[in-house]
Amino acid sequence: MTALTDRTDDRWDDGLIARSRPRPADREPGFDDDDEGDDALVRAVSGAGEDGGKAPASPLSPEAQALRTRLDALRQLVGLSRTRILDGKTLAEAGRVLDEAAARRGLSAQHTVVAIAGATGSGKSTLFNSLAGVQISETGLRRPTTAAPIACSWSDGAAGLLDRLEIPGRLRRRPRETSEAEALRGMVLVDLPDLDSAVGAHREHVDRVLALVDAVVWVVDPEKYADAVLHERYLRPLAGHAEVTFVVLNQVDRLPGESADLVLDDLRRLLDDDGIALGEHGEPGANVLGLSALTGEGVGELREMLGQFTQEKGAATRRICADVDRAAARLRPLYVADGHPGPEIGEAARAEFEDRLAEAVGAYAAGLAAERAWRRNAGKACGTPWLRLWRWYESRRAPRTLAGLAALAAIGGRGAPVVEPPVEEEEVTARQRVEQAVRTVADEAAAGLPQPWAQAVRETAVRGAYQLPEALDEIAVTLGAAVAVPSAKPPRPAWWPAAVLAQAAMTLLQIYGGLWLVGQIVGVLEPRLLPPVLLMVAGIIGGPLVEWACSIAARGPARRYGQDAERRLRQAAAGCGRARVLEPVAAELLRYREVREQYAAVAAGGIKLSTTRQ
Repeated sequence: MTALTDRTDDRWDDGLIARSRPRPADREPGFDDDDEGDDALVRAVSGAGEDGGKAPASPLSPEAQALRTRLDALRQLVGLSRTRILDGKTLAEAGRVLDEAAARRGLSAQHTVVAIAGATGSGKSTLFNSLAGVQISETGLRRPTTAAPIACSWSDGAAGLLDRLEIPGRLRRRPRETSEAEALRGMVLVDLPDLDSAVGAHREHVDRVLALVDAVVWVVDPEKYADAVLHERYLRPLAGHAEVTFVVLNQVDRLPGESADLVLDDLRRLLDDDGIALGEHGEPGANVLGLSALTGEGVGELREMLGQFTQEKGAATRRICADVDRAAARLRPLYVADGHPGPEIGEAARAEFEDRLAEAVGAYAAGLAAERAWRRNAGKACGTPWLRLWRWYESRRAPRTLAGLAALAAIGGRGAPVVEPPVEEEEVTARQRVEQAVRTVADEAAAGLPQPWAQAVRETAVRGAYQLPEALDEIAVTLGAAVAVPSAKPPRPAWWPAAVLAQAAMTLLQIYGGLWLVGQIVGVLEPRLLPPVLLMVAGIIGGPLVEWACSIAARGPARRYGQDAERRLRQAAAGCGRARVLEPVAAELLRYREVREQYAAVAAGGIKLSTTRQ
């Protein structure tokens, strides 16, 4: 650093970078260039437009508006996904992009921070000094020469940016004030340690600063331009940052004849293999050129490119956009599933789920029981008095026993009773049906979703089904018993009174005929055997005929009554399943659609310059 101490009469070597320029007399007190730069950055990059009342906010550029929308979407995306995405590392990376974008937006937009990076012996410090017009960074044969980042600013107001880079004041310099330096006003150039240094602290400096600067000038030499460390660790991961990348082939003075062009062509080929878009023929992308920092060949061209790049004042926006693009690419597997049109529970899956729940609560069996109860009630109302009396006698003789119920069923013509399975076995079967129904609908809803969201959907369904079997059991006990027990009186149709009167008439015919016949036998009445016999036969035959006709007429109403009971039970079970499983799963799918839309907003608008082979 002797060269710095020998020139105490120059402004650039006093160790200060935040020198205040003389304030014009017409400026308000407390207003300086740093405040002006901060306000400009907020307007240009974030669109906040707050200037403390000093000046009206300038309209946002389309690039700034698009960036603001994408950052807002990324912020909402991270917030919606924290409790559901398993890959916390990827989310943390997205959060870091948001934090760094917010930090950069709060600093000067009038400055462009450019880092010079390269491997050992590439000549980056020599190039740094050549651009500054004076020796600032120490050069020599000793390796490594640069131990910590050194900054050179071509204008005031960049103290906040350098504080963010953690560059101390003793390593902040100013360039020689020349006409060439005026073209670079607003640029802050940072000379980094060697990226392949044997000292771990040097590599940490490189990685930390590269994540914060607006642009990078990669310096390579003819011997190490194809170094694997450079390409695999730095250039390839930063392929999406092509618009803020300069690749310089230094020491071209050592290459004879057309060798420099051949090496440059091979370097472009390697960059293309890395996926870095090259800014050729007016297209956006990385700039590649050859120069010699030692002889000055090509340095003027690089200075002109950096000056134009700095005056555009869009490097910060481009860098943040590239960071968002990179974060979106890493987040894609968490939000995008190729070939999945839209997450939803299909009607077929809903119907199958409700059918399985109906089976679990025994809706079909309850409907049949209600139908039998309706027909049994019709038989009691429309049957012959003698048959009803016999049934009453049998019920009194064998009350509430399987034999008595079997006898009643046989008398009523309903066949043998069905032996029901044990209660424990029935409960196990119902629980298995419910679990199978939940798994099926969860798999249907999660089909095609990204793995983290598919797992979240399945976990939501499992949580909702935690006490679903118990709730269905309660429905089966209350509502199912209400429609199945014989004590529940079904409603009677309008024709039942007529059937009862007809049955009463048939009974009266039998009684009248019987009394007439008895009167003839005892000699009270004139002997005429045929009329009372005909009356009795008509009553005896007419009673069962009326009962049979009523049973035929009762089939339709009984079936409708049973179907209505089955429907009520199915609806109750389906409502319970919807509230506990389907609605939470649908809410989870809705949240996925929301984050998918936010991800689309994050991924949209990014100009895909990279030619990386997928």
